[in-house]
Amino acid sequence: MAQINKPTDYFNTKLYSGNGSTQSITGVGFQPDWVWVKGRTFAYNNTLFDSVRGATKRIYSNGTDAESTQSVTLTSFDSDGFSLGSNASVNSATATFVAWNWLAGGTGVSNTDGSITSTVSANTTSGFSIVSYTGTGANATVGHSLGVAPSMIILKDRDSGVYGWNVYHKSLGATKYINLHTNSTSGTSSSAWNNTEPTSSVFSLGTNVGTNNSGDNFIAYCFAEKKGFSKFGSYNGNNNNNGAFIYTGFKPAFLLVKDADFGQYWHLLDSVREPFNDDDASHLAPNTSDTEATVRTDRGVAKVDFLSNGFKFNTDNSGFNGTDTYIYMAFAEQPLVGTNNIPATAR
Repeated sequence: MAQINKPTDYFNTKLYSGNGSTQSITGVGFQPDWVWVKGRTFAYNNTLFDSVRGATKRIYSNGTDAESTQSVTLTSFDSDGFSLGSNASVNSATATFVAWNWLAGGTGVSNTDGSITSTVSANTTSGFSIVSYTGTGANATVGHSLGVAPSMIILKDRDSGVYGWNVYHKSLGATKYINLHTNSTSGTSSSAWNNTEPTSSVFSLGTNVGTNNSGDNFIAYCFAEKKGFSKFGSYNGNNNNNGAFIYTGFKPAFLLVKDADFGQYWHLLDSVREPFNDDDASHLAPNTSDTEATVRTDRGVAKVDFLSNGFKFNTDNSGFNGTDTYIYMAFAEQPLVGTNNIPATAR
């Protein structure tokens, strides 16, 4: 498959200011299928919307809350962005926001590859699919439509206000899970992913209620690694201000990092909110409603360099570069090598 030469056709970060009324956010560059909104200056929830569940259906990454319908949140997915209502968590007149946007395949179609029939919106070029299914409570498989095995799956019970977010990551393997909504370490479970690695057509579920509670509706965001566009891996910190360099093969636009060995916050960084190296990185966290300033102050400043071919933390902070193992998810601003004659350079 040809390499993606323009990553912003499939993933893009958009900054905007709220107006407390209605507005259309444009400049995304495509009609997004997954929109993740976070207030930067006020402590609003991480609010997630997708085209499979439909506009106005929100779910929070920083809690166990069930999906809810709110008519004045994200009101539509548009050709160059999305439209908003007056809800403060996405459009407060006194706040600034960031929205991370991914392209999948539209509203979704039926997939019968697994023992559970799923509804899937997939983009095989970028390796991203949105999967909706209903749990059975018994060992099962679910089709994801990517054509290759996913490297990471982020999953939530839409109906439950008790069960949180479960994450599969290839560097942890199918015997492990980690929660997106907390700062907890990874755990071992034979029932979350049925101790079975995803295949090119399905991912597996055990009897765990957090991934397969009988009769409940679930949403899963599935990611397959694509050269020059996305990377999912792990690294070992060196507990030094001259931190380890992690090769991705592209200049990062988006980076999500978690200490897999210890109870540290997730950390989310991007090249739009913090466009220059050697500055204190503007942190947000999927597991908390904290503002950028609070995450930076409470959880430690991390100087991170986004380089032409990877990233490097210039800190011994234990949240990013202590003595532990860290997992990450990264998307590209520019591939290191491509055919569009635009060189990748450090930010």
